[in-house]
Amino acid sequence: MLHAFSSAGLMPRTTALEIVFPARALVLLTGLPGAGKSTLLDQLYGLRGDETRPVLRDGTLVIDSRQARTRWARLLARLPRRGRSLVVHLAHTWRIIRSLPNGRPVVAHSRAAWPHLLYGFALLARLTGRQLHVIMLDVPDETAMAGQIARGRVVPAVTFARHRRRWRVLLARARSGALPPAHGVRVLDRPSADRLRRIVFERSR
Repeated sequence: MLHAFSSAGLMPRTTALEIVFPARALVLLTGLPGAGKSTLLDQLYGLRGDETRPVLRDGTLVIDSRQARTRWARLLARLPRRGRSLVVHLAHTWRIIRSLPNGRPVVAHSRAAWPHLLYGFALLARLTGRQLHVIMLDVPDETAMAGQIARGRVVPAVTFARHRRRWRVLLARARSGALPPAHGVRVLDRPSADRLRRIVFERSR
């Protein structure tokens, strides 16, 4: 099932196979750890998972956190778990920020269940003449846990519980239309995500 919400009356058009966003939008793909965000990027953009830098596909810049994780793999191997997570998060966030001044639309994996990140990206999008749109990949907790096991990186129980609390609050706000930073929000369950084939950006006028 796919639900669409908008805090600014600017919802993108949707079919079962594609979502259409305004030109130059910043699209954040969010969800619990293991929900399948990187898998969806692979499906849409043919990523292999071994890239070290953002990938340009048909004029869209695609930024996945795996790119930063692979780029800094040697350093990460020498760090404790928390240090690895912090380095990847900072490097990935910086890559998104650095991409915004250019004219290309951006689709990025994001830990935007953190409210301060949503507000920060919304401000940066506005300053660079963009709109912020959010795709929320909503899956059951057990599906997210299975995804973590499949990728070989299981989030500690305490950390996952914290993600889950933040995610539920964010999801409830989105469904009530109370997600102020975003121009448009799309909530996809797993079957809807599996059917999605394209993210399309309108041409600039």
